[in-house]
Amino acid sequence: MRWVYDRSADGFQGEALLAESHEILIRKLREHSRLSRDDLTEIYALSYTTRALGANEDLIRQGDDPSVSALVITGMVARYHLLPNGRRQYLSFHMAGDMPDSQALFIDKMDHAICALGPALIACLPHKEIIPAFNRRPPLGFAIWRETLIDAAIFREAITNNSARTMPARMAHLFCELLYRARASNLTNDETCQIPIELTQLGETLGMSIATVNRTLQELRTARVADLRNGVLSVRNWRKLAEIGQFDPGYLHLKKPQA
Repeated sequence: MRWVYDRSADGFQGEALLAESHEILIRKLREHSRLSRDDLTEIYALSYTTRALGANEDLIRQGDDPSVSALVITGMVARYHLLPNGRRQYLSFHMAGDMPDSQALFIDKMDHAICALGPALIACLPHKEIIPAFNRRPPLGFAIWRETLIDAAIFREAITNNSARTMPARMAHLFCELLYRARASNLTNDETCQIPIELTQLGETLGMSIATVNRTLQELRTARVADLRNGVLSVRNWRKLAEIGQFDPGYLHLKKPQA
């Protein structure tokens, strides 16, 4: 295994995490795909460098032509469109194990940007190694491709969420999705997970003003189903939250059973 350790990542207990980067990717792909011993060998042979990001720091900008694919090791990143007036439309959120820019393997230039929500540690895998690995092991290529298809499913659900659901349903659905994915990736053992998203960012995700965000969040608190405080999502009544959000996890195409 070859890797370059960025000393700025000390706050993340970087060395231990980096040594596990391949394992993190393998666990993620196994959520939806079968991997053979030969596939694992290809993954372990991939080299990577690392990058520590601060809150709101861009990993990729619109128009970039990246030569690496990112793997989230710690923290969360967000995909967004930058509008001409400087506002953002957040499109999706990505946690440890996700490859938020795997589309860059198949397109010339990025049509969106990716930023850290809070401090995050990223492993960068070179395209010049990933593409030959796909040629040698097509099932591994299919697994990475499936990641992009799940991203597309999340985009489709977000369009429906923002255009066809009430404000409380929009927020409830997003909260359900984030907790469900965190459970599937073994990032939480209970009904809480770290979601370092600011209320302004939540509004830019769900198409709400900050006043509407506060009012809608208060509705979910009053109903005792969910809360978001200081970057921690707490779900107090999963069944009720899923009912409010009309949440059906089938679009995530994950194989792990959920409570």
